[in-house]
Amino acid sequence: MPSNDELLDAISSVLPPILNALDVLGEVGRHLHPPNLRALNDAVAERVDPVRDGLVHFRETEFPDHFDGFKDCVERAAEHVVAAFEGLAAAADDPNGPMRAYRAMREQTRAVEALYPVANMLPPVSRFFVSRPRRGDDDLLAKLGEADASRDEVGVMHATRDEWADMRGTNVETTGDVRRGGFSLYVPEYYDEAEAHPLIVALHGGSGNGRDFLWTWLVEARTRGAILLSPSSVDRTWSLMGTDLDSDNLAAMVSRISQRWNIDHDRLLLTGMSDGGTFCYVSGLRSDSPFTHLAPSSASFHPMLLEGTSRERLADLPIYLMHGVLDWMFPVDIARTANAALSAAGAKVVYREIEDLSHTWPRDENPRIVDWFLGDTSAAG
Repeated sequence: MPSNDELLDAISSVLPPILNALDVLGEVGRHLHPPNLRALNDAVAERVDPVRDGLVHFRETEFPDHFDGFKDCVERAAEHVVAAFEGLAAAADDPNGPMRAYRAMREQTRAVEALYPVANMLPPVSRFFVSRPRRGDDDLLAKLGEADASRDEVGVMHATRDEWADMRGTNVETTGDVRRGGFSLYVPEYYDEAEAHPLIVALHGGSGNGRDFLWTWLVEARTRGAILLSPSSVDRTWSLMGTDLDSDNLAAMVSRISQRWNIDHDRLLLTGMSDGGTFCYVSGLRSDSPFTHLAPSSASFHPMLLEGTSRERLADLPIYLMHGVLDWMFPVDIARTANAALSAAGAKVVYREIEDLSHTWPRDENPRIVDWFLGDTSAAG
């Protein structure tokens, strides 16, 4: 059996390269823009070799049986990191490069999901899952280190459409994908039932699902003590036209979660990307919407959406509206129209037109959004 030093050496050979590579992939995702694929790949391609080499060393080391869970998490995270870099490299030479690059970024998401259980075992990994501005916050890191992550009511949870239908006592009609109509949920490990916690509801884009999109927001929720709900649309995307299949489902999820956890009903944020951002308008502007704040990003908008709401709903409604100047799917003029129409109708709009943002989620905006949501508007300008 290897010595402790040999085990530490094996862990050190792969874990820091994984964390560094995930940081790099996060930057790639943030700056993903079709014309830049080749340059992005060339800038980061060399970051994958330390992960490959470290994984070989890690696998060659014989760990004690009680390390099996840890070993599996690290190996899967490394495999997904390698797959993400390989997918990005392939996208650079593919005529359908943008779509292939987006698929590569899903491997990055799966790497993060695989690695997350290790945050409860090793402080460097726990620090990785803290918002960058707070990674030096000793009090927060100590609170995370002392939290009992084994409690049933905390951590990452998932409910398929069938499980959620059973909870509601209803039959949720969906496509064949069991993720449709279900949700993923994160409750901070230091959750205190004596305190009311803000709720963030994050809506994926048109080709996504809640399980993947959860990781867009988990770091900020973990850092700020917010409960995070990431649903999957009932159909292949959100109900943007025709019968609204999703709003009642969202409201029922919020109600159900409020019965189990202590939710601050004065701080309910609905946010989303692309089709999810558009559905923030469709659902969040309804007069019966439970949400107190809206934060759509990279979304489509038409002034006709205002016909489905009321003057009372729009009056002073806080909306944090983001859009990229480089957006190739929904031109930035759409957001400018939304800003003008919503402001004229009485909403309190914070408008963020981001010069270097394409059609992707701006994760570096999350701290500002949460500051605005929780009442610290100094960071939202």
